[in-house]
Amino acid sequence: MFFFSHTFNNLEDVFWHIMEDTYDAEIRLTTALQKMADAATSQDLKQAFNDHLQETQVHIQRLEDCFRRCGCEPERETCEAMKGLIGEGNESVSAEGDPHARDAAMIAAAQKVEHYEIAAYGTLRTLAMQCNKPELAPIFEQTLQEEKNTDLRLTGIAESHVNAMAQH
Repeated sequence: MFFFSHTFNNLEDVFWHIMEDTYDAEIRLTTALQKMADAATSQDLKQAFNDHLQETQVHIQRLEDCFRRCGCEPERETCEAMKGLIGEGNESVSAEGDPHARDAAMIAAAQKVEHYEIAAYGTLRTLAMQCNKPELAPIFEQTLQEEKNTDLRLTGIAESHVNAMAQH
């Protein structure tokens, strides 16, 4: 793993770093979600991944809009965390064994991603307010709520049938 040195002279530097990192994370996630949707056995899970793929594409557009509202072109900062989380998800996708257990593993991997995104968008919302960009806060809040809803949906799928099927 490579660690890059960043220069953070102020909170605005932190804001831009997190926004560029989150932009990269969302772009990377689009490919992973398609793989997970293709691999899912549960139709509910397959639909959840496909729905979140469409939502993620909107999240990318929102981030691009936020960059432009600030007078910047969108830029990506490699998101090492998302690379790792996607790697874990890929292990679940390619796992051998019971397909229902694989679905449960994919839900677990996807929820790790959702929790990472919840942290990122919550931080961006707060930093937008503190960095005198209050017009961006509602955009980040909307995405934050969608990420939370996806997490709840995945929990519901796991608890309603996937985990029980994986147990047998």
